[in-house]
Amino acid sequence: MIKILKTEENKQLSRLSISEAVSGSWFSLIEPTEEEIKQVSLVLGLNEDFLRNSLDLDEKSRIEIEDGNTLIITNLPIMTEDGCFDTLPLGIIYTPTSIITVCSKDNNILGSFNEKTAYTFDTRNKTEFMLKILYRSVKFYLKYLDIINRTSEDVETELQKATNNKALFQLMEIQKTLVYFSTALKDNDIVLQKIMRMTKSASLNYLKTTEEDIDMLEDVIIDTRQAIEMVDMHRMILEAMMEGFASIINNNLNQVMKFLAAITIIMSIPTMIGGLWGMNVAVPYRNSPYGFLIVVAISIITSVAVVFYFRKKGMF
Repeated sequence: MIKILKTEENKQLSRLSISEAVSGSWFSLIEPTEEEIKQVSLVLGLNEDFLRNSLDLDEKSRIEIEDGNTLIITNLPIMTEDGCFDTLPLGIIYTPTSIITVCSKDNNILGSFNEKTAYTFDTRNKTEFMLKILYRSVKFYLKYLDIINRTSEDVETELQKATNNKALFQLMEIQKTLVYFSTALKDNDIVLQKIMRMTKSASLNYLKTTEEDIDMLEDVIIDTRQAIEMVDMHRMILEAMMEGFASIINNNLNQVMKFLAAITIIMSIPTMIGGLWGMNVAVPYRNSPYGFLIVVAISIITSVAVVFYFRKKGMF
């Protein structure tokens, strides 16, 4: 899908067709087809590989410059349909006339730049718009990390009374997400550092940044490093939790097994006593009219005594 938007003088967004696209337009490509890639490549004079590279789900964050066009690939955080988190490559192509974003899936980050929020960005200021996309991306990382933190706390509460592996599997899923986030954020940080170096080099400053742009870039770098620190902290806490709660689950299971063993012993006492008095040999009280009641009383008294003994030993 191709969506072409341009900020007008009144700060409103106008939607254009590909034949109407002018300087200062934003080409948003979401799950583009081969035909759409060829159209955009022809209209903007771009190498088709510039547009295809970002569609590879395993593509790493990097910067590539060719014929005055700059490709910046960064990794976005996304929430999947099942409530889990993952990362997704986003390509931002900076040309002399326009800015292009290419992504293999629709996402909340690009979706937040729309007609309702048009007053917060300007597609004609390509550098500022690109930095706002990067800034919005790192804010979503921080937002999702807060959600992950709350989820891990809920799982921690569940683990305190769990005797199965379900909660541990949830923690493993969270841990896998943190690995994805950590890798993506560190790759993004390298790209941001390279952009910063480019802005300080007169020969490499293809983005033509201003002082305000550099200030925003510094904010993005600071927030990215904050997110990296949060991910590392959550990973260390999670690893300690998994080790500790694996022991707790084993301990809870041992307590259950001790309880079942104690119940089995207690229930076997009346059976054992009844079996002894049911043998075809001479036994006490065989001729007594109260023999049955005496045997029942002995079974009850012995069972109660064993119960008190097990309680004293912590079996219950």
